[in-house]
Amino acid sequence: MKLRKVTAASAAVLALALSATACGGDSKDEGSGSGSGGGKIKIGIKYDQPGLGLKKPDGSFSGFDVDVATYVAKQLGYKPDQIEFVETKSADRENALARGDVKFIAATYSINDERKKKVDFAGPYLLAHQDLLVKKDSKISEATDLNGEKLCSVTGSTSAQNVKDDFAPKAQLREYSGYSECIAGLQSGAVDALTTDDSILAGFASQDKYKGQFKLAGLKLSNENYGIGVKKGDTATVNKINAALEKMVSDGSWQKAVDANFGPAGYKNEPAPKIGVIVK
Repeated sequence: MKLRKVTAASAAVLALALSATACGGDSKDEGSGSGSGGGKIKIGIKYDQPGLGLKKPDGSFSGFDVDVATYVAKQLGYKPDQIEFVETKSADRENALARGDVKFIAATYSINDERKKKVDFAGPYLLAHQDLLVKKDSKISEATDLNGEKLCSVTGSTSAQNVKDDFAPKAQLREYSGYSECIAGLQSGAVDALTTDDSILAGFASQDKYKGQFKLAGLKLSNENYGIGVKKGDTATVNKINAALEKMVSDGSWQKAVDANFGPAGYKNEPAPKIGVIVK
């Protein structure tokens, strides 16, 4: 009888130990650990924006958002091979964080009051502006010059309509399914200008096949404060990411990433924004 009691007690202790180990493993898989012991962290990015977040044919990733995310993950204790980049399209960013699909999102995620009701933001880490991309020899230099011209943006975007409503009511809107199609239209002369965030435009124009063909008009038609999205209520992660972003700026890594990803398009970036300061 005594032997059976000891065995039962040992089994209970073993079960508790296994349970604790399993819980610890789950935490690391979600990216909430220090990164040691083979843990992984899942980070949301875009897959289709050159210069910002791009999945290349060989399966690797490049872009400013990728560089920022990789730097932040390193400061959180993760090596590059412990990072799993997950495609998070604009319409699914809030849901991806709420479901716990990713630990944080760096994907041209502009901070605004409506989004802050659903997620928390670290940053901002880049101040972008709505701008125009035109051919190198184009005479278009102001938004008002678009009256009578063909202006392209992607289907569902408000950028082109904003230009038409506020600056050039006689602009001829052309909506394509993606920015690549707009760039091809600009190259062929089917459209005269493309509008969206200047960082996105610079990323596309910096591709090797387009170098030297286009230029940014340098307009500031809106302010887009890019932040890193975190699950609502996860203040600890927000604070850690903010500390990492401040270090990235202070050690020169931030400017190096800007130059590497946007430089070829002549992108005149704003200085690194201050954490918590939103430019309206």
